[in-house]
Amino acid sequence: MSKFKKNKSGEQPAISTASLPDIVFMLLFFFMVTTVMREQDLLVKVSPPEATEAEKIDRKDLVSYIYIGSPIEKLKATYGSAPRIQLNDQFATKEQIAEYVEVERQKINEAERPLITFSLKVDKDCEMGVVTDVKQELRKAQALKINYSSRKTDKIK
Repeated sequence: MSKFKKNKSGEQPAISTASLPDIVFMLLFFFMVTTVMREQDLLVKVSPPEATEAEKIDRKDLVSYIYIGSPIEKLKATYGSAPRIQLNDQFATKEQIAEYVEVERQKINEAERPLITFSLKVDKDCEMGVVTDVKQELRKAQALKINYSSRKTDKIK
């Protein structure tokens, strides 16, 4: 006779789920920290032109974006297909640009106000007249640091 009895049932032991809540909360925390929330909803279609000598902006917190392009498909019935200006989450006219510049300057501290850059995100098929009007209004508002957003490409077409 043996002292030890063999378990002949052959069943697998149950998988422990004690650490499952820890894993779920760790994944939840990871995705909450790494997710970037979009600041603005695009109301215009913007496919930026390509550039070979593009540079990245160092301080994106000092950049304010002005979007120029035709309205997205679901808004074309209301606004037509002519190029429009988008400031923050709404369409604007060129006369509202000076007010927008002042509001953006007020958002940052006084020492960094001269460093604010206005980036024009313009659709590559957009008419240049609208872009020129926006640039003229930015000049009137003393917003002289302007750049154009583009996609970087390796070769010239």
